[in-house]
Amino acid sequence: MEKQVAIIGAGVSGLLACKYTVSKGFKPIVFEARNSIGGVWINTVETTKLQTPKPAYQFSDFPWPDSVTELFPNQYQVLDYLQSYAHHFDLLKHIKFSTKVLSIKYQGASDEEMQSWSLWGGNGEPFSSRGKWIVEAQDTQNQLSTQVYQVDFVILCTGRFSDVPNIPEFPPDKGPEAFHGDVIHSMDYANMDYESARDFVRGKRVTVVGFQKFAMDIAMECSIANGVEHPCRVLYRTEHWNVPDYNPWGVPLPYLYLNRFSELMVHKPGEGFLLSLLATILAPLRLAFSKFVESDIEKKLRLAKFGMVPKHSFLQELNSCLIATVPQGFYDKVDEGSIILKKAPSFSFCKEGIKVQGEDTPLETDLVILATGFKGEKKLKDIFESKMFQDCILGSPDSAVPLYRECIHPRIPQLAVIGFSESVANLYTSEMRCRWIAELLDSTFKLPSIKEMEKEAEKWDQYLKQYSGRYYRRSCIGALHIWYNDQLCKDMGWNPKRKKGFFAELFEPYGPADYVSP
Repeated sequence: MEKQVAIIGAGVSGLLACKYTVSKGFKPIVFEARNSIGGVWINTVETTKLQTPKPAYQFSDFPWPDSVTELFPNQYQVLDYLQSYAHHFDLLKHIKFSTKVLSIKYQGASDEEMQSWSLWGGNGEPFSSRGKWIVEAQDTQNQLSTQVYQVDFVILCTGRFSDVPNIPEFPPDKGPEAFHGDVIHSMDYANMDYESARDFVRGKRVTVVGFQKFAMDIAMECSIANGVEHPCRVLYRTEHWNVPDYNPWGVPLPYLYLNRFSELMVHKPGEGFLLSLLATILAPLRLAFSKFVESDIEKKLRLAKFGMVPKHSFLQELNSCLIATVPQGFYDKVDEGSIILKKAPSFSFCKEGIKVQGEDTPLETDLVILATGFKGEKKLKDIFESKMFQDCILGSPDSAVPLYRECIHPRIPQLAVIGFSESVANLYTSEMRCRWIAELLDSTFKLPSIKEMEKEAEKWDQYLKQYSGRYYRRSCIGALHIWYNDQLCKDMGWNPKRKKGFFAELFEPYGPADYVSP
């Protein structure tokens, strides 16, 4: 009997999961709450462009068209590229648009029986004659209409940067309710069309809270709309090594961080004695690489002049997947006074605007835009109906989400998660993971025992804590792309070494094109 696979989400990861499960003979159902594909690229701000250079953000078997000459394409170009991919591989027929999954429920073994399993799903297989997932979905055009689907396997591609905004918590009477102006989240701003967004901020004293990509893009748009007459204030907690380009001192960044030599300088999960010794010996070189990049960023962006030199290393920034490209001309706007940077370890609201901790005078403002990110973990947790699965999917508060190969939770059967764990090139990483899942579903390989998978996940958690600092819960494989892909290749029976020749293998950067074929 044909096995039914459900894929939740039709962003980049959902499209890839669909393509590769179809390639193995499955006929997946893809549930997409919106009326189009594209995920986070459907709604964004006017100045937003691709964060990753185009060659690293492309499908291995579907390159960008020659008509896109920009290194960092804009929203429309990215959406066109994703649409072309979906049409080329005939994926749209598998997608149920305007269909929001409300919950998923596992039907089969009891909680007690599942807790006693030594193998994933009880048998170590992706499918079980006993176990099924019940997917409850709602028609977003007619919210009274819900349907229930029974499937054999679920692939969650819901992402972590959409839908559930992260709103900071405040003491009573010191939150947005105390403020007489408007408070919105960056998600609300991105949901406006470009013209409406410009009109919304024009003529207002705007404060943007945050200093990641969305925050900088919105601040740029506010400064363009209002100039120095109504400067946009950016409230930030921590300085970051945001990059002006990917060529520090003329050296392409991938040659410093996306080749095998660069990974020899980093302690890796599951490494042997020799690799561990080599990483220790090369630690000074690792530091030198980081300082090399930092000096370039400092010079190009004049960070010292604006008091914006971070206290942590560029390597930690990379390992936390916090690298963002600074909008062109951002610090020119700071220099002219149309953007004002203000460090605020914590703040609260008052009638006139915002009060920064330790300061008596409020920052008067008309509009506050919270570019404070999203609650991806809550979104992941809430889709499960089972309290046991809700508790175990996120792991303990002091660890990253415990996924084997960043895809499989050892205690949740017949389910994979794609796109929650980050990298510096998410499309590239999601494609490798989807190929790995497709091979797993096709019985190309079997998973180890639950205890072995949990030990492996724990090793990656220790790596994250060592190199990502306080951002380890972001589950980022930033500086270990190749080591990570090697594990997937070995599982699938592929040769992990994809280059021709010793020096090419050691020093040439790896990218999507290296994994076109097994």
